[in-house]
Amino acid sequence: MNSPISRRTVAVSLLAGAAALGTGRAAQAAQTAAAVRHGHRAAPTIVLIHGAFADASSWSSVVERLQRQGHRVLAPALPLRGLASDSSYIRGVLNSVTGPVVLVGHSYGGAVISQAAADTPQVKALVYVAAFVPDIGESALQLTDKFPGSTLGQATTSQYYPLPNGGQGEELVIKKDLFHKQFAAGVPRPTAQVMAAGQRPITLAALLEPATAAAWKWIPSWYLVATEDRNIPPAAEHWMAERARARTVIVRAPHAAAVSDPGPVTGLILRAVRSVRSDH
Repeated sequence: MNSPISRRTVAVSLLAGAAALGTGRAAQAAQTAAAVRHGHRAAPTIVLIHGAFADASSWSSVVERLQRQGHRVLAPALPLRGLASDSSYIRGVLNSVTGPVVLVGHSYGGAVISQAAADTPQVKALVYVAAFVPDIGESALQLTDKFPGSTLGQATTSQYYPLPNGGQGEELVIKKDLFHKQFAAGVPRPTAQVMAAGQRPITLAALLEPATAAAWKWIPSWYLVATEDRNIPPAAEHWMAERARARTVIVRAPHAAAVSDPGPVTGLILRAVRSVRSDH
């Protein structure tokens, strides 16, 4: 027996409701409505989390590629103040998303997604791009030091900021004259200079803070190893990917792989998206 509410009626209702919510949500509802009309499940939302010394614009080329294929994408700004507080912030972003999520993290963002996804059941896949994958009790700096090869310590400098309690906090930035070589080798120099000028500092405390959750233990994971990474030793990336049993690709790329090699990064994300769609 047919339902008195047709698929067309549902689609129209979704679009009408979205009009009152703004252009961004209207676009999302339009895709959902199209899926309802054709009897298909909506694709997962892809959420991209940047890491230290970067901002959401580091995902720009990846976002463009994903959007051209009709995917819903979010790339929020990460505070970079502390692992627990950053993870809580991203969990709030995820809770605003309806439907399944493919959660992607670069660098320190990998530690954030591992913790944020632990209490967020709509996250169906984790994608790590030259990223930290800590177990409970491990910190980003601890994993950096597990294997030789990182030159980040020599490339960074400290700056200080006031804390609410009257003390001082310490945060790190990459020296501008070393940024290209350290973070974005292979990226055109003018682009790297813009990235260096707009880099987001990360607190030393965030890099030292141990993880309290490790969602990769039960959520399917993918990993891109960047063989020219000077922030995280490639040997550490291989080791973390293997421990997480992640589907792994190896790319001759610097730490800023999403900027230098957006094609392979996008391809890996799409593999995760296809897996989620086939499982649901």
